[in-house]
Amino acid sequence: MSDEESEDTGVRITDKRRIDPDTFEVRQPSEAGAPEEGQLVEGELGEVEAKIAELTGDLQRVHAEYANYRKRVDRDRELIRETAIGSVFNELLPVFDAIDQAREHGELEGGFKSVGEALQSTCAKLGLESFGAPGEPFDPTVHEALTSVSDEAVTEPTVTAVYQAGYRYAGRVLRAARVAVAGTD
Repeated sequence: MSDEESEDTGVRITDKRRIDPDTFEVRQPSEAGAPEEGQLVEGELGEVEAKIAELTGDLQRVHAEYANYRKRVDRDRELIRETAIGSVFNELLPVFDAIDQAREHGELEGGFKSVGEALQSTCAKLGLESFGAPGEPFDPTVHEALTSVSDEAVTEPTVTAVYQAGYRYAGRVLRAARVAVAGTD
């Protein structure tokens, strides 16, 4: 085997560095061993674009996950808030009943009257709704019928008397209204 043959079959190393490691000067593309400018850019351009696309996709995915997380946390926080306020209102229902009874019997006077009205108006501002009035159509999802009578004058079941007002908060019924119903048999 000659020296020329051994050189051809051996390992060949091509130095593609743009800066000469000995002189620290920028190599010209025509120097031996330096890659041509078009080869370097085209070869690496596809890899760079692929990496950019991959990282952009990852960033978009993480951004979407974070946005969904924030929406879920905000929704959960609002639900916890509504549940807590609804629980407080639920505990105040007997107080509202006592105020209504005092009003019906003419005992809601003086300082007690202003306190009762202030409490009810504050709760109404926070979203507590009272429902159940004579003459409204009977709805079994929000009314609890305690008594029922037949009346040919009505076309649909109708509330005739309210024994205890119903309350709802944030679209949920805290307590159904207890009512008397007139209907056709």
